[in-house]
Amino acid sequence: MMEEEELEFVEELEAVLQLTPDVQLAIEQVFPSQDPLDGADFNAVEYINTLFPTEQSLANIDEVVNKIRLKIRRLDDNIRTVVRGQTNVGQDGRQALEEAQKAIQQLFGKIKDIKDKAEKSEQMVKEITRDIKQLDHAKRHLTTSITTLNHLHMLAGGVDSLEAMTRRRQYGEVANLLQGVMNVLEHFHKYMGIPQIRQLSERVKAAQTELGQQILADFEEAFPSQGTKRPGGPSNVLRDACLVANILDPRIKQEIIKKFIKQHLSEYLVLFQENQDVAWLDKIDRRYAWIKRQLVDYEEKYGRMFPREWYMTERVAVEFCHVTRTELAKIMRTRAKEIEVKLLLFAIQRTTNFEGFLAKRFSGCTLTDGTLKKLECPPPSTNPFLEDEPAPEMEELAMEKGDLDQPKKPKAPDNPFHGIVSKCFEPHLYVYIESQDKNLGELIDRFVADFKAQGPPKPNTDEGGAVLPSCADLFVYYKKCMVQCSQLSTGEPMIALTTIFQKYLREYAWKILSGNLPKTTSSSGGLTISSLLKEKEGSEVAKFTLEELCLVCSILSTAEYCLATTQQLEEKLKEKVDVSLIERINLTGEMDTFSTVISSSIQLLVQDLDAACDPALTAMSKMQWQNVEHVGDQSPYVTSVILHIKQNVPIIRDNLASTRKYFTQFCIKFANSFIPKFITHLFKCKPISMVGAEQLLLDTHSLKMVLLDLPSIGSQVVRKAPASYTKIVVKGMTRAEMILKVVMAPHEPLVVFVDNYIKLLTDCNTETFQKILDMKGLKRSEQSSMLELLRQRLPTPPSGPEGSSSLSLLAPTPEQESSRIRKLEKLIKKRL
Repeated sequence: MMEEEELEFVEELEAVLQLTPDVQLAIEQVFPSQDPLDGADFNAVEYINTLFPTEQSLANIDEVVNKIRLKIRRLDDNIRTVVRGQTNVGQDGRQALEEAQKAIQQLFGKIKDIKDKAEKSEQMVKEITRDIKQLDHAKRHLTTSITTLNHLHMLAGGVDSLEAMTRRRQYGEVANLLQGVMNVLEHFHKYMGIPQIRQLSERVKAAQTELGQQILADFEEAFPSQGTKRPGGPSNVLRDACLVANILDPRIKQEIIKKFIKQHLSEYLVLFQENQDVAWLDKIDRRYAWIKRQLVDYEEKYGRMFPREWYMTERVAVEFCHVTRTELAKIMRTRAKEIEVKLLLFAIQRTTNFEGFLAKRFSGCTLTDGTLKKLECPPPSTNPFLEDEPAPEMEELAMEKGDLDQPKKPKAPDNPFHGIVSKCFEPHLYVYIESQDKNLGELIDRFVADFKAQGPPKPNTDEGGAVLPSCADLFVYYKKCMVQCSQLSTGEPMIALTTIFQKYLREYAWKILSGNLPKTTSSSGGLTISSLLKEKEGSEVAKFTLEELCLVCSILSTAEYCLATTQQLEEKLKEKVDVSLIERINLTGEMDTFSTVISSSIQLLVQDLDAACDPALTAMSKMQWQNVEHVGDQSPYVTSVILHIKQNVPIIRDNLASTRKYFTQFCIKFANSFIPKFITHLFKCKPISMVGAEQLLLDTHSLKMVLLDLPSIGSQVVRKAPASYTKIVVKGMTRAEMILKVVMAPHEPLVVFVDNYIKLLTDCNTETFQKILDMKGLKRSEQSSMLELLRQRLPTPPSGPEGSSSLSLLAPTPEQESSRIRKLEKLIKKRL
């Protein structure tokens, strides 16, 4: 057994020691070495091969062996020294551990002693603070008791003094003392269960009641309600009494104010009774003059008697307004048949002036009438109808002078007194509305008569189309009516006035604008073919005279002005009327009426120029195009069309200078009308020779250039035509050019001709193809085979919406086709 153990021990020693990577890394950090023997991956064979790389190196083997033995001997000595040094380590470790355990025991003992001492200290502190807390509670209770006794002493003494001063009417001292007693009494609310405290509280209430009755009696004595005015009594005593009333029940203060105002206005009720002459509307100024004198008298006599926070002057004025509104409403109901428009407006104007006076003088803080409302300042705007409204005084002056265009003083942005009296006139505003209906009817009749008497406006192309003066007069009158009515009421009367505005806006559009448009005639007014062929350019006369053209442009400009101003009027009416009635303000129908007038005017201008060009187009279709022998300048019919355009368009443009967008509409509508008509007459030119087709192509190009220059023709300032207009002209006239180019192309071979037609005309169809064949002068027998071939060659349109676009992509550009046609023309000329 011993031998086996020794063998195992030897094997373990001889086995290679395998250490973990972490341990190996730690050893390398502590004992760094470059010796291969210290490496973890030491290989004995490689090491020996390093020492003895060749057979000749084996001669030094003894020397190498001796070095290794020396190194082994040194390692053994080092190991032996280390082992001997560790012999006593275990004994030293046990001794150190015993010493550490003893030190820990000593430490625990000291900690326990400290804890015991801390508990004893805490108990001692609690005993000390318990006594201090008891002393604090005792001190606080003692302080409260002393304070309460002092308050009780003050309350008892104050109540006695209050009762004595009340009997002697020493209101000045009572005001200060009563406030102090009330403040002290608040501290005893939780002690009301004590009989003595409750008794003192009841004595204070009794003193307050007695003071209230006594003060009311003093005011009754100083200002009796029988209506006879007496001197203001002991104003100093009453002034102090008012200070006391501020502290007493608010009903005492209200009663004093009510009695004083009633006594102060008692004379007014007598002077302006319903049966008195001064009570009627024609003498309404006297009412306001009377209250102004009373307010001045009040300030002189009683201004210092009442406290400023009572606002007695304003309360007197407000009560006067309430009484006046009631009295005026009563008397107007009784004498409603006597109310005339001038009288009503006079009364309303004076009343609104007085309300404006009150707004300047007072703040309106005493108003309690829920019917009154604060007016909000409207936001700034560029709308002409949103200019600041005139103040009442300026408005009245403007009404008297009949000048509403002069600078006016802006109205105050808010007036809390607005309507406080004038609201009584609202039930009678139907008189004003009926009057405005009548006045506007007469105004429209006068406009009609003036137009007939003065005739159409004179041509004046330097300043552009003139707006009819009656239009401005109408809207100035509208604005005046709107301002007046908004000062009277912002309710149903404004809706009624809006209805009248709508009525006469329509009448103005029908009678003044549409009714004066020139009537078109069925005659062509026209040019003869012979005159066109002879190029007698001076003999062509348009259907409308210069005066008629200017009239149409003036009516168009007026309708445009009315359209814009009606929209502004609608916005202003919505601002003036109550919020709940805004939806009932709608002038869309009237704006549509003016839009219809504009459209009719533009259509008349287009028809006039279109009709002037009709004889020239007719002359074009009547010419013998198969007999044209050479291509020259543009044909006479083109010259005639250009002449009419140069005669009419500059006049229309200058007269529509202020409404440029409608001139653009005129150009677009004329192009949309003239170009299809030109193509229609082009199809009537048959048969056409090659030279005739070339001449027509030249004429078409000339017309295209004139049409593109139409918006600025005859103008010194050249402007680029609008893109929308240019697109229409280019598209329409290019189609005409393509038609002529197809006509110019030889019809043989048939396939090439048909394919050329399909490429040049993207909207190709059999009907157009047959018209082109007629223009070429082909017989019906020839046309039938070509039509059949066209039907076969036409691409089948796809079901989707991209069919037309895909077909158009197959067609070459006009420039490419133009080059091909030119080559074809040269070839034909050579053969001829």
